[in-house]
Amino acid sequence: MDKQPHIHLTEKEGAGYALLPGDPERVSKVKAFLEEPVELAYNREYRSVKGMYKGVPILVVSTGIGGPSTAIALEELKQIGVHTLIRIGSSGALQPTINIGELILSEGAVRDEGTSKAYISSNYPAISNHTVLTHLKRHAESLNITHHVGLVRSHDSFYTDDEEAIDAFWSKQGILGSDMETATLLTLARLRGLRAASILNVVVQDSGDLQSGINQLQSGESLTRKGEEDEIKLALETIFSLNTKS
Repeated sequence: MDKQPHIHLTEKEGAGYALLPGDPERVSKVKAFLEEPVELAYNREYRSVKGMYKGVPILVVSTGIGGPSTAIALEELKQIGVHTLIRIGSSGALQPTINIGELILSEGAVRDEGTSKAYISSNYPAISNHTVLTHLKRHAESLNITHHVGLVRSHDSFYTDDEEAIDAFWSKQGILGSDMETATLLTLARLRGLRAASILNVVVQDSGDLQSGINQLQSGESLTRKGEEDEIKLALETIFSLNTKS
């Protein structure tokens, strides 16, 4: 098969399982957990590494920011044989009980973004794969990782004029956190017959400042760094157990 036009990978470099960080720099963080890691490609926002975790081949491919680039990654990963995808991203919290460095395991997502709607009408749900989510919950408990399970909201901008009002509205509806990719990932995975789930590391508290939270994550601040490590470990252990059960 020819090389995919955006991720620059072929079926030869594929694997059944893929981790999807947004940030290309997070690929390096995952790489440190893998055995025999090999850098594969780096084109635009798509940086990829392949390695082994407890004998299971795993791809790590960054998606960049937002739904459009996430959709491209998913479509092209399907073409090279990926069947299970776990997003390892970051989130702002929308509930005061959720702290920086804690994880959100997304049961589903509010489709408040445009990419998934380009595929199917907004009344189609964005829901995590039950099997993958069940394994994530079990391993989060066994690893003693502080986590919250529920719904998130995916959106297309950080900087609209009504961000505070929008966040307040969705907080009242019980939404746990927000990101820009989960809804696209979960919707398209269902449409394409793939399994997908999303883990989000909280980098901004409910009353926190978006810019300072992102800066903390990028500078390696201790709580956000621990959350990042926790989501990587959780995703890898989940893939290992899924592979064992399959």
